[in-house]
Amino acid sequence: MTLLQVDGLRVKFMTQEGSVEPLDGVSFMIEPGQILGLVGETGSGKSVTAQAIMGLLPFLNGEISGGRIWFRGQDMLGLSEEQWQKIRGNQISLISQNPMTSLDPVYRVGHQIVEGMRLHLSISAAKARQRAIDLMASLQIPDAERVFQQYPHQLSGGLKQRIVIAMGLCADPQLLIADEPTTALDVTVQAQIVNLFKETTRNLGVGLLLITHDLGVIAQICDTVAVMYAGTVVESGDVSSVFASPRHPYTRSLLGCIPTLGMSKGGLMAIPGNVPSVRTFPQGCRFHPRCSERRSCCATQKPRMIPLDHEILVGCLKYDPQRRNCW
Repeated sequence: MTLLQVDGLRVKFMTQEGSVEPLDGVSFMIEPGQILGLVGETGSGKSVTAQAIMGLLPFLNGEISGGRIWFRGQDMLGLSEEQWQKIRGNQISLISQNPMTSLDPVYRVGHQIVEGMRLHLSISAAKARQRAIDLMASLQIPDAERVFQQYPHQLSGGLKQRIVIAMGLCADPQLLIADEPTTALDVTVQAQIVNLFKETTRNLGVGLLLITHDLGVIAQICDTVAVMYAGTVVESGDVSSVFASPRHPYTRSLLGCIPTLGMSKGGLMAIPGNVPSVRTFPQGCRFHPRCSERRSCCATQKPRMIPLDHEILVGCLKYDPQRRNCW
């Protein structure tokens, strides 16, 4: 059974200037034990996607305006807050972007792990303590019993991130959502955390939605990738196939911006223009103002996702057999 399926997800926010839609038709799926990377520039809608899946959109002005979300075959739309409380942190866990702000500075880190266990698993304090220490040790936290008693300010950034991961795993979830989990870490610690995610998902059979702007992290640990731009998924599929032969102009542009050791002297490559504001998303293909391959039809016709070989899906008019007349 598919673990998570997101189909045509649309999100609307109400503002003083009117409504805006930061997500427009986002679709992807995750199987048990699979790692899917959601990648894109800042402002592409990655974090809003995670909030929608977790039922954490702002209550006063945010809502899912279209599409469906299924978790293990269960329709997640329309769940009450009481139902969500039984799912969040238990079946689905979120690992937030900054470990420095994810931990309560006035409580020992062990207490913060045990709290989630006792809430969702209904076990004794003694069993929860031992389970937490064992979990910390499995996440390569040295001297776990000592660290269990420490406060967040006594730990390094890498250890804090491991504690946050332990909090996410404490109730044996089936799906982890990690929102930029390596952003605040140095390169060496980042590599350790990335490998830790890979080992954990493989060993426990947990599905992982990894949200990042780092294509190197995606290539290192993900099985599949969904590339987002301006609230839409423009290309998705197997990581090796997408990276070896990107079809969408935006995906090619992103990969072309990665510096390599063999580059000749000169400036780094960059995509012309800027990511549009959610208030000014262009008509037609949202990437067309920055696209070097655009045609006149790109400004008026909205692309649909077209299946190609190797199970790749691409949202570009160039590959749509029904719209070849403009190419």
